[in-house]
Amino acid sequence: MGRNRLPQAKGSAYITPQGAQRLREELDHLWRVKRPQVTQAVSEAAAQGDRSENAEYIYGKKQLREIDRRIRFLQKRLDVLKIVDRPPTDTARVYFGAWVRLENETGEMAEYRIVGPDESDINKGFLSIDSPLARALLKKTVDDEVTVSLPRGQTVYTVLEVRYAPFDDGG
Repeated sequence: MGRNRLPQAKGSAYITPQGAQRLREELDHLWRVKRPQVTQAVSEAAAQGDRSENAEYIYGKKQLREIDRRIRFLQKRLDVLKIVDRPPTDTARVYFGAWVRLENETGEMAEYRIVGPDESDINKGFLSIDSPLARALLKKTVDDEVTVSLPRGQTVYTVLEVRYAPFDDGG
């Protein structure tokens, strides 16, 4: 743990099969492709002589540290993740992996999939199970209302649909 760095908050250990596969692919890419490329570049920069004023060498070493940090994180994280590969027995309620269609009080529609923190991406509609909205939605059914405190204020959502796409197709 580096100096002056707060520990990261522990996120939920749940992940979809697709999310776990993406993390494994990232780890493999870093280990087999990116790290050897950067190691080669550092080696070539080191051969140029004075390392104290060699920007390529200094930058390459920094890149290697970042890659190694990410590799260590991914290895540890993949060891503790629980892959959720099937829908719950009660598919009428919102649980991990659900696609939820919502409507707010102004009539705006939104659709989100409840996923683990390692795969959340609001641009794709993937909402972390640790987010305030996802926590409020858990165990809700169609026509339930939830009130969520967001940065722009309190918002009331109505659950319009809860569905579970097959867990092997990414939604």
